[in-house]
Amino acid sequence: MTPADVSDALVRAVRDAVAQGEIDVVVPDEALVFSRGNGVFESPVALRLGIDPRVVAERVGGTVSGPGFVRVVVSVQSVVDAILGDPEYGVAKVPEQQWDEWPRTFQNPGFSVRYAYARASWVGRWAEELQIDRGPLDEARPEELELVGVLADVPGRARQAERERDARPLMFCLERLAGAYHDVHERCPAIGPGTARAGRVALAEAVRVVLGNGLNMIGETPRERI
Repeated sequence: MTPADVSDALVRAVRDAVAQGEIDVVVPDEALVFSRGNGVFESPVALRLGIDPRVVAERVGGTVSGPGFVRVVVSVQSVVDAILGDPEYGVAKVPEQQWDEWPRTFQNPGFSVRYAYARASWVGRWAEELQIDRGPLDEARPEELELVGVLADVPGRARQAERERDARPLMFCLERLAGAYHDVHERCPAIGPGTARAGRVALAEAVRVVLGNGLNMIGETPRERI
């Protein structure tokens, strides 16, 4: 399940409540959704509509996490699967804006993002050469859970960037994603001496898809080698 899926479910819940006469509001086209990590999503949909959040939460199997906020929890694997099943994951119309090319150090956020994309692409090439198929992410470590949480946050930040006509919300999220992936790549290798984890290969591919889409949105061509 993607943030877009959660948004659609929330909108359907509002529409259903209106149809049953429980509330009287204009049904929104979409609900703003943010990732809170580990498959947890929150939306201020009830706050924005001025309605009791329980009306929405009960219909989507969620909970009320604050005044006007609805929380929905999905599995980490469903986030990864959703990304792998949607080549356009998170894509929005974001104004073009780029980081500096130099210096090529981790202190340069642009290099960090570009290198994270190259690293994720490297995993895919090696997996193909070694004939390692993608598989489920079993027993994810804390670093991997954090990474999935940031992956899930990208669509919401992309829509925020589109709405505000400012690429920075998306760029900051891509920087967080790159940092989280560098930690996973180094501490939880998908492929290495005596290591070949199908779930981590799938996670690297999800990172490649999301970072590639993010770079394209801000006007950059992703590079598999740096």
